[in-house]
Amino acid sequence: MGKGDKRTRKGKIFAGSYGKTRQKVKKNAAYVPKEKPANA
Repeated sequence: MGKGDKRTRKGKIFAGSYGKTRQKVKKNAAYVPKEKPANA
């Protein structure tokens, strides 16, 4: 249960893989809302 174990989060980070324990989540930290056309 360490770097060599691909089933754990630490192991996945070490192996550079993703899955249930380490999911690819794109966080919108610098989220810029799209400009909506003004309804006249």
